[in-house]
Amino acid sequence: MSATEIEGMIRAGIPDATVEMTDLAGDNDHWQARVTSPAFAGKSRVQQHKMVYDALGGKMGGTLHALQLTTALPS
Repeated sequence: MSATEIEGMIRAGIPDATVEMTDLAGDNDHWQARVTSPAFAGKSRVQQHKMVYDALGGKMGGTLHALQLTTALPS
């Protein structure tokens, strides 16, 4: 799954998110995503990650099997 596809899915699910993608292995298969959104306010880290996984529509563990995820509030 490409960075553009992943970023698009996250932005569709969390429209105000800023998404920064990094290819960890150079193979378009192992990704790091940093997702920043005001929608994360008042939510635990687990809840923030669940929001991102929900936006990915069940692709985790299938089409997308390696995603290192960091979530944050805008500064």
